[in-house]
Amino acid sequence: ITLVILVGLFLVQHKGVAAIGRVFGPVMLVWFAVLVLLALPAILRAPEIVAAANPWRAVDFLLHAGWHVSFLMLGAAFLAVTGGEAMYADLGHFGAPAIRFAWFGLVLPALLIHYCGQGALIIAEPSAIENPFYRLAPDWAHYPLVALATMATVIASQAVISGVYSLTQQSIQLGFMPMMRVVHTDQDERGQIYVPGVNWLLAAATLTAVVVFGSSDALAGAYGIAVSALMGITTLLAALIALRWGYNPILVLAVNGFFLAIDAVFFAANSVKLFEGGWFPLLLAAAVAFLMLTWMKGNQVLESVRQTMRMSEATFLGSLASHPPVTLPGTAAFLTAATEGIPMALGRLLERSRCLHERILLITVVYEEEPVIPATERAQVTLVAQGIRKAISKYTPGMERVVLRYGFMQTASIPEGLQCAVASGLLPPEYLEDMTYFVGHEVVIPSPTHPGMALWREGLFAFMKRNAERTGAHFCLPTRQIVEVGTEIEI
Repeated sequence: ITLVILVGLFLVQHKGVAAIGRVFGPVMLVWFAVLVLLALPAILRAPEIVAAANPWRAVDFLLHAGWHVSFLMLGAAFLAVTGGEAMYADLGHFGAPAIRFAWFGLVLPALLIHYCGQGALIIAEPSAIENPFYRLAPDWAHYPLVALATMATVIASQAVISGVYSLTQQSIQLGFMPMMRVVHTDQDERGQIYVPGVNWLLAAATLTAVVVFGSSDALAGAYGIAVSALMGITTLLAALIALRWGYNPILVLAVNGFFLAIDAVFFAANSVKLFEGGWFPLLLAAAVAFLMLTWMKGNQVLESVRQTMRMSEATFLGSLASHPPVTLPGTAAFLTAATEGIPMALGRLLERSRCLHERILLITVVYEEEPVIPATERAQVTLVAQGIRKAISKYTPGMERVVLRYGFMQTASIPEGLQCAVASGLLPPEYLEDMTYFVGHEVVIPSPTHPGMALWREGLFAFMKRNAERTGAHFCLPTRQIVEVGTEIEI
């Protein structure tokens, strides 16, 4: 049943969640209301369980139960908070105030009451410890409760899946992962996206976990280690952000040090389950981290080789003087990662075809450390170096460098960015007429003669580069206006 539900969940991802998203809220309201209603009768039968909500009772138990028992209990009790980390999955979609309101106004009280209800039931009926959740409900309610629990699980899973899509998009824009196809599933909600490659990788990983472990009990070790490690990482990142924002370092270290100590204790308590499933999330995390580091390192090596292959400004000017090019009508836009110098595609075009368009744009897309850049601040247009401009003026009257700025939550569209430049008066409208986009297509060849990475790792990077989304598609360029200029590069 679990496999069928998971397959169905991943199969419908491409349709987006806008249509069914409207029922998510009401279903979850019903879910938490049912949790409270199930627990209240049991609490009324054993009201002393309410004392368990007092944190001092937990501290007192840990102090008097002995370190060995306390350590094991921390690992077991931690499973009650797994899922709390998913609150951050959609933080970029809803914002902190909405999540705080939902957590403190509904989720936390409902869960606290429900867990007290389960505890009260176990006090009254010790045999109920096998399955206290369903034992709280009358027999006639079991099947409806299974259906409701399944719906709530699917909704919670959808929140995490959507969060993975958003994180993937941001990782691509920050240069941590190869370019992938990102599909917007809603015209009104900018954050509703679908990443096909990630969807199927995630599906394969979750289906494998279900088959290998067989039950949620067998996955308890994986839950504990994954969530406790994630909470520790979140605390460290919160401290780094606070320091970057200029908060008092002593205050930052004191507050985050307190929470980090708690996270470390829980991680240590869960680490005893390393060989009982805890290895699974660590293995997945290590694999993903290795791929990301390989991609980043490979791009650094690739850029160092590019710098040796790029035509210098002096060589470019010398080529113009010795072999005057033919002037072509229209605008040529050259995509380049560098904000200075001559793009490789432009240099190769001049070498092979001896022609230049009457208008040339050197376009660079930059992702800022902000979620959204307004359209009015999208484009920056500057003149190329005066020496080049003067030398080519007889062949091409216009040659500008355009920097298009996007936030890490935005999808870069070069045509949209150029329209913003025209609307802001930075470019004449005629620059967008008869436009041809020249895009470099690099074929990476691993070579043992170049330092930087092991040969097998260079091969892995070349494979990732070969299977990354094409630059033109990634930046929403019109297919019929693209000319790819191929280059083989040994690294």
